[in-house]
Amino acid sequence: MRCKVRLYHTRYIMSKVLDEDLIYQILEVVSEIPAGSVSTYGQIASLIGRDKNSRLVGKVLSMSKFYGKYPCHRVVNHKGRLVPGWFEQRELLEEEGITFVDEIYVDIKKYKWRC
Repeated sequence: MRCKVRLYHTRYIMSKVLDEDLIYQILEVVSEIPAGSVSTYGQIASLIGRDKNSRLVGKVLSMSKFYGKYPCHRVVNHKGRLVPGWFEQRELLEEEGITFVDEIYVDIKKYKWRC
């Protein structure tokens, strides 16, 4: 029973936090990331004035297919790690000339978007 309450609470909070303006604000920043560069969830959150909402950025990006075509493959975590289970992300980044330090980490120091 406790899990259902928490799930409801999380959905309620997310519905209060997420609105169309915020979603499109995040997606607009993502659309500005140039090919051959990557950004982090935290960097995007900072650019929209919500420094502590990197998870919110991740949530919006997970739903981006409902809002159009955006280069979400250019967003990684703060250490450069790819999204777990999204196997196409590496291929898309490699097509843009991005190299990796190992199987799942982008060379974040080399390719981080300087905005």
